[in-house]
Amino acid sequence: MSAETNFLDVKIMGREYRVACLPEERAALLSAVDLVDGKMREIAQRTKSSIAERVAVMAALNIAHERLTLIEGSTPTDGVDTSDTKRRIEDMGARLDAVLVPQQQLDL
Repeated sequence: MSAETNFLDVKIMGREYRVACLPEERAALLSAVDLVDGKMREIAQRTKSSIAERVAVMAALNIAHERLTLIEGSTPTDGVDTSDTKRRIEDMGARLDAVLVPQQQLDL
């Protein structure tokens, strides 16, 4: 395994980021970039939000929820009530809007 770190330039929602990446982890990082970019674009379109921070946090919450659901081995078809989780995520989104919308106005 190479200990030499390289950098990889990636794009997420049209913004470029330089990420440290070992050569043998490049494929996994690119898969992660595709996942995050896709989830952020999906959320931005669904919520009609252009606030990158809000979209990023909502994408992170969605990805974490999906991962935790897989780890716990439960799916909505297993009889687990996901409505509370969805409500909590929407509530977090509303709280983010309350904080970030005034911030966006300051940035103008």
